[in-house]
Amino acid sequence: MSSLTKISKSRQRLHRERHQPESRQQVGFLEKKKDYKLRARHYHRKQNKLRVLRQKALNKNPDEFYFHMINSEIQDGIHREKDKPEEYTDDQLKLMQTQDINYINYKQSTEIKKIDKLQSGLHLLDVEDKPANKHVFFVDMKKEVKNFDIASRLDTHPSLLNRTYNRPRLKTLQEMKLSDVDDESLEIILKQRRKQYDELEKRIHRENELSILSQKMAMKKLLLNKKDPPFKKVKEGSKEAPPIYQWHKERKK
Repeated sequence: MSSLTKISKSRQRLHRERHQPESRQQVGFLEKKKDYKLRARHYHRKQNKLRVLRQKALNKNPDEFYFHMINSEIQDGIHREKDKPEEYTDDQLKLMQTQDINYINYKQSTEIKKIDKLQSGLHLLDVEDKPANKHVFFVDMKKEVKNFDIASRLDTHPSLLNRTYNRPRLKTLQEMKLSDVDDESLEIILKQRRKQYDELEKRIHRENELSILSQKMAMKKLLLNKKDPPFKKVKEGSKEAPPIYQWHKERKK
């Protein structure tokens, strides 16, 4: 490079960006070309997005149906998902996460055997919600109704009239040898019987829970078969019942 070229370059004036004049300082920073290009690029990008969305809205079919419309709705101008009913109880979820259907069926059969054993011992004779029995007597004259004695008609002691079972006759009572039973022993016997009824009620509730859970797990296993999926869901599942699906009818060979 010659010395003349070096001299000419050294004499060149440096280019400086124009700044905002002092008389216009109140309007802020003076926009340069690079700032304008960046702002213009953002503006056109937004306009292109709006143009595409506007075209999609024009081409949309108003009668088009989406399955998600069933599970969502607009509340107070906000799009929200509909609340689905809880399908499993806490105990059912714990059992499903830890045990398989074979174990559930085994526990259910065990509960059924224990329920049958308790029912055969208690006979459900003095349960509170049992409907009251009625014993109808027929007489010939209306006068006999006023002087009708139920104890003598049944040939039993008056203190046993409230019993609907194990009501012995007077002759049987005379032949029986009853041991002395105090009030404390009788209270213990009644407490044991109430305890057995409570246990029976809990086991019936648990057997019902296991039955529902077994049906839900069996239905879940059927839904895993991708080769034969159901074509319709008849009813949603709940805590008291499994979901109901409908399959295509297929004739077995």
